[in-house]
Amino acid sequence: MKLDYALNSPIKKDFEIYNQLVPYVIEQTGRGERGMDIFSRLLRERIIFLGTAIDDHIASLIIAQLLFLEAEDPEKDIYLYINSPGGSVSAGLAIYDTMKYIKSKVSTICVGLAASMGAVLLAGGEPKKRSALPHAKIMIHQPWIGGLQGQTTDIEIHAKEMIKTRDTIYNILTEHTGKSYEQIAKDCDRDYFLTSEEAKNYKLIDNILVHRATPNDNNKEKK
Repeated sequence: MKLDYALNSPIKKDFEIYNQLVPYVIEQTGRGERGMDIFSRLLRERIIFLGTAIDDHIASLIIAQLLFLEAEDPEKDIYLYINSPGGSVSAGLAIYDTMKYIKSKVSTICVGLAASMGAVLLAGGEPKKRSALPHAKIMIHQPWIGGLQGQTTDIEIHAKEMIKTRDTIYNILTEHTGKSYEQIAKDCDRDYFLTSEEAKNYKLIDNILVHRATPNDNNKEKK
């Protein structure tokens, strides 16, 4: 059984092409030039980017980065940027649980799309630190399951497990939005798309980011 929670399931991976497109940046150091991929450079700023469908491999990478940044400085925030159609429920929940487990607060930002498990991770960020860009899209729905085969009793077992997983997702969304379980279940019965403004009203996010704050902005607010 493969249980996915994605906009387009099953997940199709193409890591070779993806890796070929990752840019490298060159930095000048006291020992000369140093090259690194852009994601490693962002990691130095405590930024993690989830830009693909979620599977076990991607989850392992995200979790490793979360644990590394916590070890570096547990008092500093971590920034998780999300542009993902969702994916494996178990892999997504592994990321979610790690976000809650570590001491560092995880600020979530949707750029582009946060669908399915991507939306769950977005909503699971630190309260008041869940954001989206103005034209981002958020989508929630119930977990998708396909490819069930076998004896009737086996299918019944998997169906019960699917219901448990669905309840887990709904309870997480209930916790982070303040909506009732019944309301979440009703909205997730089919693909439920929201604009960033609608997601804010729904309490999936707290802020809509039009531009990055600067020291001048902070000074203006103080005045």
